[in-house]
Amino acid sequence: MASRLGSLPPQLASTSLHHHRHHLRPPQCSGQASLSWRRAVAPAQLELISVSTSPGKIPKPFSTTAVATSLSQGTPVRPTSILVVGATGTLGRQVVRRALDEGYDVRCLVRPRPAPADFLRDWGATVVNGDLSKPETIPATLVGVHTVIDCATGRPEEPIGTVDWEGKVALIQCAKAMGIQKYVFYSIHNCDKHPEVPLMEIKHCTEKFLQDSGLNYLIIRLCGFMQGLIGQYAVPILEEKSVWGTDAPTRIAYMDTQDVSRLTFIAMRNEKINKELLTFAGPRAWTTQEVITLCERLAGQDANVTTVPVSILKFTRQLTRLFQWTNDVADRLAFSEVLSSDIVFSVPMAETYNLLGVDQKDIVTLERYLQDYFTNILKKLKDLKAQSKQTDIFL
Repeated sequence: MASRLGSLPPQLASTSLHHHRHHLRPPQCSGQASLSWRRAVAPAQLELISVSTSPGKIPKPFSTTAVATSLSQGTPVRPTSILVVGATGTLGRQVVRRALDEGYDVRCLVRPRPAPADFLRDWGATVVNGDLSKPETIPATLVGVHTVIDCATGRPEEPIGTVDWEGKVALIQCAKAMGIQKYVFYSIHNCDKHPEVPLMEIKHCTEKFLQDSGLNYLIIRLCGFMQGLIGQYAVPILEEKSVWGTDAPTRIAYMDTQDVSRLTFIAMRNEKINKELLTFAGPRAWTTQEVITLCERLAGQDANVTTVPVSILKFTRQLTRLFQWTNDVADRLAFSEVLSSDIVFSVPMAETYNLLGVDQKDIVTLERYLQDYFTNILKKLKDLKAQSKQTDIFL
């Protein structure tokens, strides 16, 4: 998982899962603005919301091209028909693989791109072109769909509000109008406690918009992905490159995206779980230094760690907020506010495991995940080294 923070310490990206872009602040999640959202959701109309780009202004509805007749009166769709939005991402591709393995009819909404997502077709999914930043392309992708699984996030070069706020509002509004039976949305743990962090504020606002929409929904808050640690720590250590760290005490309960997708489908099939908010967390919460130490042990070599004090990150953020042309940098540094607090991105999972009928022993631990990675990589490196010696030519 690539960091959205450029040359900044990469653990900031893991705290935010995998979403960092320029900030476009949505209206506040409470009060009059929230009530306006509820009025904007029209159950019987094919309307989408065009969200104002100015902070605090009320979204205004606009009409889209009619999509045949009302699906609520048409042929019932199969419960196995799902649309995965953000199917090419770290989590999205695991959702697609799990769905196909379990016999779902999977459709993937993918933006037109120079390099087509052929791997999704090779797996057996149907790929349709659509773009959350262009609401008029959304309705056709939802025809015949029972459940939407929303794993999408914007590209690094896009303003954060284009996809993660405006696009999601349009998608939810269209899903409601077209009679989608269930909407699954992935959010961030503790997003409601950190309105100072742009992406977390947007995630919380999107949660509230979905809850007010009238759709049957499942909101899943996540703490962090194990996959993101490979590029942040494992690879740099093996390549003897610098590993960025901070002196922050923040702890994160990373989870394998394969486990996330597996638990998601178990929850989707559970009739008792409707209009619920669940949080998925890994078996143990780790500090940055503990992750680095584990990688060092498994790799058999020391890491070249560069430590950046959180106080410097906070000061830099305050400084960059003084200038309009550096506001995007300030927003990328917003997680310094989270890292500076002694916060734990984790929750007890015993009750959730009981609800889903899952044995905790079946959840991959970070030790096992990284052990498998280093074992496979070191074996490949050893094989390549042996092959290289066999093909040496001496004159």
